[in-house]
Amino acid sequence: MRLTKPYKSRLFAPWLALLAVPFPTALAAAPDETATPPPSGSVLPSFNTRATAEAPKRPENLPDDASLLRAGTVIGSITIKPLDIFDTSIPEENTALFRLANTLHINTRPKTIERQLLFEAGQAYDPRLLRESERLLRQTRYLREAWVTPVAAQDGKVDLEVTTRDVWTLNPGVSFGRKGGKSTSGFEIEDLNLLGSGAQLSLSRRTEIDRTTDLLIYRDRQLGNTWWSIDAELADNSDGKRRVLELDHGFYALDTRRAGGIAFADDTRVDSRYDLGKVVGQYATESKVASAYGGWSKGLIKGEVLRYRIGVTQDEHLFDSIGDLRPGSVVPADRKLVYPWVSMEWLQDEFREARNRDQIERTEDFQYGWQVSGRLGYAAESLGSSENALIFDASASHGIELDSKSTLLLSGNLKGRHDGSDFIDTVIAGSARYYHRQSQRRLWFAALSLEQGHKLDPDRQILLGGDNGLRGYPLRYQAGEGRWLFTVEQRFFSDWYPFRLVNVGGAIFADAGGALGRNPYGSQPRGVLTDVGIGLRLGNSRTALGNVLHIDLAFPLNGDRSISNMQLVIETKSSF
Repeated sequence: MRLTKPYKSRLFAPWLALLAVPFPTALAAAPDETATPPPSGSVLPSFNTRATAEAPKRPENLPDDASLLRAGTVIGSITIKPLDIFDTSIPEENTALFRLANTLHINTRPKTIERQLLFEAGQAYDPRLLRESERLLRQTRYLREAWVTPVAAQDGKVDLEVTTRDVWTLNPGVSFGRKGGKSTSGFEIEDLNLLGSGAQLSLSRRTEIDRTTDLLIYRDRQLGNTWWSIDAELADNSDGKRRVLELDHGFYALDTRRAGGIAFADDTRVDSRYDLGKVVGQYATESKVASAYGGWSKGLIKGEVLRYRIGVTQDEHLFDSIGDLRPGSVVPADRKLVYPWVSMEWLQDEFREARNRDQIERTEDFQYGWQVSGRLGYAAESLGSSENALIFDASASHGIELDSKSTLLLSGNLKGRHDGSDFIDTVIAGSARYYHRQSQRRLWFAALSLEQGHKLDPDRQILLGGDNGLRGYPLRYQAGEGRWLFTVEQRFFSDWYPFRLVNVGGAIFADAGGALGRNPYGSQPRGVLTDVGIGLRLGNSRTALGNVLHIDLAFPLNGDRSISNMQLVIETKSSF
């Protein structure tokens, strides 16, 4: 495999993280979601000129994919081309600061990119594997874009070029966020692409809603140049500690045939119950979870994948009083579930690419095909469980392209257990997300979500407030046995690109929602709660420290008199 540019072994400059100043990371989230459809990997209308100009061009004289397939073409040479953060061939980016950033940043190693490709030289040419490899590379936080392009064909071989664009991954500095009337802050030193290897190493102190945490994280999704991933966390909290270790070889690609993994987690903490945004009770929790599984599949067959897993899980929760005498501090009964389980997953290969939908000026991957999974286990007292119960978990999602401008994404989930006479701690949830492209720079978005519980365990609260979508209200404002939320947004995507660091957008929005059922620990649900607001969106195009910064002003239209007439929401999210 030919490498056109070696990675740079230069030191980082901590102060260069100033490039990421507009992007607080205290509330960064991992990404949220995702008619006859077009082929997998096709690009939906994007109205994006900058990305089109940056993407490598396929030579006009090169045969199309259908012709290459009919000819039985094999892959020839593969060129890895990792690009700098800033493109100094563009006059606006050929500045002293941007050249310094390129010099100090260690680009992703070509070997790091190479080991994530699903094809190799000498293998039969398959354009589907090119598109899936692009998706895998885009899933990383350390690459802004990824393209796999055929560049030449002769003598029954086609040469490929893999082009990626790096982002700044070192974050030494402070972070800040605010939502639901509460602020969070932190200090961290982290690198999301350690020495260009794709691994994450992070040391941080975070003051969050419930606790202050000193946290050490190491993650590598390709441990030792394999598809085994490791996720290790050590946290020393103001109210306890957390230890997590996970080794996993998942179904990383559609045609993966084997999977397996083990995971351990030990967490001690103080949990709170909320009402009207205030803590109404607390108790101590010790949670210990361990699991192991193996999986197998026949791979991708006629555009569909069927996967099986078998495993065993131990899930133990111990509770105790901390001396809080408030009624909301009732201590739950200890619970231990030890159960073997089996699961099945079915999905269709119907992925599409889009831009300016949930991100700003980035390629987004959406699954339009069905994805259905189910897991069933049995916890028995003879295995050490505190009860006999059937454990179940099922989910389904599907995307519908209503027309050339409109898309509907649907998902649902059912999870809980059955003790032989009734369903316990069972939650059914569903959501619908609707996108309508109005013009080149405007998009209408609407979302509806519903969650309903039945005989919930005492340590589970279903909450609604400023931290989960009802932006005009305090966090954890209402509690009940369920909740619903409806959101509409008029989204704007500007072509303003200040300092060539951020892509600017905006939104006018309205939220409506309510808690369902009874709240056993406080005031009862107040019916329908509504708010309206306006927000600024800053798409983080140059760093890995969060995708979209939200700065919202939200105005509640009802609720009790104690809440503010305006809520300021500042948070980094994985979507618009």
